[in-house]
Amino acid sequence: MTTLTTPVGAASPRRRAQRRRRTIAVAFVLPALLLLGALVVHPVLFSVGRSFFDAGGSRFVGGENYAEMFRDPATLTAIRNSAIWVVVAPTLLTGLGLILAVLVEKVRWATAFKLLLFMPMAVSFLAAGIIFRLAYEEDPDKGVLNAAVVGVHDAFKGSSSYPTARARDGQGLQKGPDGSYGTAAAVAPGSAVSLGFVGVPPKDVPGEAKPAAVQAAADEVRGAVYLDFTPGGGGRPGVIDPEERGLPGMTVEAVRDGKAVATATTAPDGSFRFADLAPGTYTVKLPAANFAPPYEGVSWLGPALVTPAIIGAYLWIWTGFAMVLIGAGLSSLPRDALEAARMDGASEWQVFRRITVPLLAPVLTVVFVTLVINVMKVFDLIYIIAPGPVQEDATVLATQMWLVSFGGGNNQGLGSALGVLLLLLVIPAMVFNVRRFRRSQS
Repeated sequence: MTTLTTPVGAASPRRRAQRRRRTIAVAFVLPALLLLGALVVHPVLFSVGRSFFDAGGSRFVGGENYAEMFRDPATLTAIRNSAIWVVVAPTLLTGLGLILAVLVEKVRWATAFKLLLFMPMAVSFLAAGIIFRLAYEEDPDKGVLNAAVVGVHDAFKGSSSYPTARARDGQGLQKGPDGSYGTAAAVAPGSAVSLGFVGVPPKDVPGEAKPAAVQAAADEVRGAVYLDFTPGGGGRPGVIDPEERGLPGMTVEAVRDGKAVATATTAPDGSFRFADLAPGTYTVKLPAANFAPPYEGVSWLGPALVTPAIIGAYLWIWTGFAMVLIGAGLSSLPRDALEAARMDGASEWQVFRRITVPLLAPVLTVVFVTLVINVMKVFDLIYIIAPGPVQEDATVLATQMWLVSFGGGNNQGLGSALGVLLLLLVIPAMVFNVRRFRRSQS
């Protein structure tokens, strides 16, 4: 029986080559490991340890910071808003990306369209936040969205021309609780009333306004609504002076027993008349709509709409990203399956719902989970777009962590606990994405 042995001289060079390869591999990996440890592992471990200490870091408090998270109303609001972000933003983005990716395939200038939609990704979150903060301004003269809303509103429903008008005191007009004005004394057919108002800048009086005038008639109630102000002074309060102009376009009502029985609109000289009134007494009333403030639009950054408004800004930035990724998956689909379905008589909607979407399911899942991870960390847009008074209404876990730690709270123990909570919420999505990626590579 013969035993074969490997010469020592032959094995030694092989071992030395293996050790050399290991040494080279470690030398290449070591800088990355050191960097990963310094920038990721150490901060995570430090934050976990810091979360068990008080605000100053000098006293061990155990799990008190974690209990405080769920007692603090601001933190509960942040958790609620984070849940809204996780559910709404990735769902909308994935849906929009899918629809746009399918439609882009049918557009002649597909590349230019993709470039246009992807361009917001080149804008930093800081710049995007400033852009949308200006776009959401409540003043229609500054905010483009409210300018559009006000324009549409005024096109269908006119606004008052005299929002600042008010009756001169002591001139026989009483203001109602709803903002309307009515004569203090009753009037009957054959009467003439002059209703003087102040508070209207002369420049805001319509150009067609003429000098005010009123004449009595035996069987009518007549009157005039005018600006009781004489340019240069010298006028008499409560009396129509020659240089005082009427206020055209005002709605006037004749009211009896609490009901409007006749309506008129003032002429360019401010005059109005009610004919064919039954005998008796009436109150001349100017409805509150004459003095309603102009429509100012929507309070986009108010407590009720600030979170949807910021999500809208986020959609503007990330829709192109979702479209490009889904479009890449769409381009790799087997075209023969799609064409076979069309030849069998399937409509485009049936092809989309029964073939395209199921085949794209892995890509859609990756895009959705990636966006979930991203929205869990959103900070810049909320911090920049939300005004100070509604910052707490828009806060999410990332912004709350910063506010508690550095933005005035100075409680880094609670801030570290919030950071650990955020990490625990992100890890499952990261693990899912990594496993999905490994399965696709195998």
